[in-house]
Amino acid sequence: MKVLVVNAGSSSLKYQLFNTERKEVLAKGICERIGIDGRIEHRLGENGEKHKREIAMPNHAVATRIVVDTLTDPVLGCIKDMSEIKAVGHRVVHGGPYFFESCLVTPEVIGKLRLCNDFAPLHTPAHLMGIEGCTAVMPDVPQVLVFDTAFHQTMPEQASTYPIRYEDAQEYQIRRYGAHGTSHRFVAAEMAKLLDKPVAETKIITCHIGNGSSITAVKGGKCVDTSMGFTPLDGVEMGTRCGAIDPAIVPYLMKKRGLDPDGIASYMNKECGFLGVSGISSDSRDIEAAILKGDHRAEIAATVLAYQIKKYIGSYTAAMNGLDAIVFTAGMGENNPELRDRVCTDMEYFGIEIDRERNAKAHHQSDIVELSTPASKVKVYLIPTNEELMIATDTAAIVNSL
Repeated sequence: MKVLVVNAGSSSLKYQLFNTERKEVLAKGICERIGIDGRIEHRLGENGEKHKREIAMPNHAVATRIVVDTLTDPVLGCIKDMSEIKAVGHRVVHGGPYFFESCLVTPEVIGKLRLCNDFAPLHTPAHLMGIEGCTAVMPDVPQVLVFDTAFHQTMPEQASTYPIRYEDAQEYQIRRYGAHGTSHRFVAAEMAKLLDKPVAETKIITCHIGNGSSITAVKGGKCVDTSMGFTPLDGVEMGTRCGAIDPAIVPYLMKKRGLDPDGIASYMNKECGFLGVSGISSDSRDIEAAILKGDHRAEIAATVLAYQIKKYIGSYTAAMNGLDAIVFTAGMGENNPELRDRVCTDMEYFGIEIDRERNAKAHHQSDIVELSTPASKVKVYLIPTNEELMIATDTAAIVNSL
């Protein structure tokens, strides 16, 4: 089945066309500056030559039409006509308390998705625009929603519950929801295949480290805890997000800086993390380059993140009563060997030992790489994530069952 996977932002639309039987990417690209002017970057296959073009994109429907026109283009395309696209799968950041698994788009589902705006106000409107754009261009093609939060619905109450007034938590649906679930699900499943034991007996910690980061404890193939919480602001330090901090800092800063609720939310989401600590950049590559030049604030930013990940590994090992493997994935997890080295150094007590030479070379990889030494009791792996493949697979399964 040919499935178009869509990840819509407020002014962007990433896409990949999959052949799900062969697990093959036929084409991929991104539409940017939607509603401003418009630009598409397209390539055939996973690593084909990039083709860029500026073209007016007043809305997501027009962007979707341009994507379909590009996919069916005699030179740039890979299909003869739109009828070859049998389904569309959408990445959705937050399913709130309403969605626990991937599902077919219906009017009722769209109504519930609108209710998720409170949980992900930066993402949900964009998802809806992406769905509406695809509906306008491909009205008869079934669409499926795949939720980042779905994988984390298996957390036990002691992990998902915040110790606020129980009545408030119930009324306002306040709990730990997590994020990056599609990525954690994919790499945990790949890691489970590499362990010589039944999946039900596996204990894995997956580290999805990028501009947004989360750590997840996966026991027996199911999530039992994760670092992101009610929103993707919780957990470890990120590119511009502060992660978990003392809650009293929030009203304190609001008073000192004269910030209203929207102001402090913007501050914690956009002015903290790597950017706020280093004063240089939210990009780890810039941070590492500054460290080599002796920049102390950059070093603090980098070591804070590594220290926090190390603590999560320790706490999740305790929560699962053991550990078989650690997986690093996503932008930094896959491409920042210095981060992986900082995290895994001085972890011998936990049976963690990485091959530093192999780790140093393991970046910009498209393959799975074992980073641990033969003597390490805990396996450490770099596994490139493939959220889009998971979305395509879920979409194909649901549409095939209709």
